[in-house]
Amino acid sequence: MNARLKAYLESEIGTLKAKGIFRLPRVLQTAAGPRVRMDGRDIIQLSSNNYLGLTTHPRLVAAARQAVEEFGAGPGAVRTIAGTMSLHLELESRLARFKSTEAALVFQSGYTANVGVVSTLMQEGDLIVSDELNHASIIDGCRLCKADRAIYRHLDYDHLRDVLKTARQTSTRKILVVADGVFSMDGDVPDLGSIRALCREYDAIAMVDDAHGTGVMGTNGRGTVDHFGLKDDWDIQIGTMSKAFGVMGGYVCCPRLLVDFYVHKARPFLFSSSHPPAVVAACVAAVDVMETEPELNARLWENTRFFKDGLRRLGFNTGSSVTPITPVIIGSGAKAARFSHELFERGVFAQGIFFPMVAEEKSRLRTIVMATHTRPDLEEALGAFEAVGRSLGVI
Repeated sequence: MNARLKAYLESEIGTLKAKGIFRLPRVLQTAAGPRVRMDGRDIIQLSSNNYLGLTTHPRLVAAARQAVEEFGAGPGAVRTIAGTMSLHLELESRLARFKSTEAALVFQSGYTANVGVVSTLMQEGDLIVSDELNHASIIDGCRLCKADRAIYRHLDYDHLRDVLKTARQTSTRKILVVADGVFSMDGDVPDLGSIRALCREYDAIAMVDDAHGTGVMGTNGRGTVDHFGLKDDWDIQIGTMSKAFGVMGGYVCCPRLLVDFYVHKARPFLFSSSHPPAVVAACVAAVDVMETEPELNARLWENTRFFKDGLRRLGFNTGSSVTPITPVIIGSGAKAARFSHELFERGVFAQGIFFPMVAEEKSRLRTIVMATHTRPDLEEALGAFEAVGRSLGVI
């Protein structure tokens, strides 16, 4: 290894270790579920995005198996050359119908969907207006294009109005307002009605990243746009199929004209291989399950209320969360890392989150319950939280 590179890496890793936040990913040794085997231990899983438990749903597993037998293991090309299969078109049609939009386009991940949609649409002279706590993929999409950027304070719509008003006084170009549908670290939800009203007033494009909202919010998990009754009056919906869908991939649901534009212009779509058949078929099956098994969404919210109420009764600070994402705010990165380790020793996995993912003083454990957790699972987890919280002086 190059000596300068070696010295740099050792210094960076040494700093992480000194702060008590150096960690390597834990290794999952079973299917992703409410109880898993991880690093050789049987663990209650509280850090999975598998909201509805679909990763092991029989309909998804059967669909994936059948697709491999019929279409093979891989697509053989990028979408725009020879990699578009009938399965891809079926998934996009189903997503558009599910989200009540004219069309949909599938990307390789939620990250590439955000990067591709934002960086392709917004050009030099345009303006992107972004909530200060938006996901990193939105931020990176903003950075990759030449459009101007403005940040409004988290959930502060008076500030958003001021930004839009000032912008429209000096510009006639495109303005894009973008927010997470459910904010991934805090579990709070923006008022999409207020955002939509301001976009109409100032002729701006409304975009939401509904990665953590789809499958969770709205009728049958149709997302935050549906939750706010805006499905006939919203411009762009981004999402991922790696969370409540239980599979992988990203998508944009929007007018057909915009999909046609992205097919020809979006670099992440143009220069990445298409999804393998098993993945696409499983995603189609996930839409089927969301539409026909609403009891999964109901159980998710029942578990959410029980666990969130339990944490609050114990005296933990859960911030402003109103969704299954429930942060347990600890206050320092080192203590959050230690809390996570102590929980693991007691049979519960809840990942510590600290700078640069959140501000150091807001370091936390991010917990996410699943529809497939049982009441005994959650009671045992709450018992572990209480024991560790008291031993570390958090409660």
